[in-house]
Amino acid sequence: MANKNTVYLTQEGLEDLKKELDNLINVRRPENIIAIKEARSLGDLSENAEYDAARNEQAQIEGRIKQLEKMLENVSIIKEVSKDTVGIGNTVSIKYVDDEDDIEEYKIVGSQEADPFASKISNESPIAKALFDHKVGDVVTVESPNGSYEIEIIEIK
Repeated sequence: MANKNTVYLTQEGLEDLKKELDNLINVRRPENIIAIKEARSLGDLSENAEYDAARNEQAQIEGRIKQLEKMLENVSIIKEVSKDTVGIGNTVSIKYVDDEDDIEEYKIVGSQEADPFASKISNESPIAKALFDHKVGDVVTVESPNGSYEIEIIEIK
């Protein structure tokens, strides 16, 4: 794996971040500047809630722009993935050893794209860490905050 600052993204995830950055720079930032000017024109800044709100929004926008720019500097695109062993970019079907009927499928993505509700788990999650470099048929132990449990790899896509 690369250094700790590396951000793993699919091509789709990269495009989403670029769109968000573009929107922040070209839409939200200019709107916020106008909101600050309008609030400033209302007079006394010490008791001006609109001004405070606009300044807080400005801080959030600028913070997110910096965060996105740093991420985009350190991005590593998930390209071709091996179907032999589990890694970032694979979709993996697993079965819980204690519950033979419970089969789940997860796509392993970088932490920025993780979305448990869409079955996308972070490469830094306990399940993904346990699955890395293992093959179909392997039974691995997942160390989680609630204790450890075993899962079997059913399929790697």
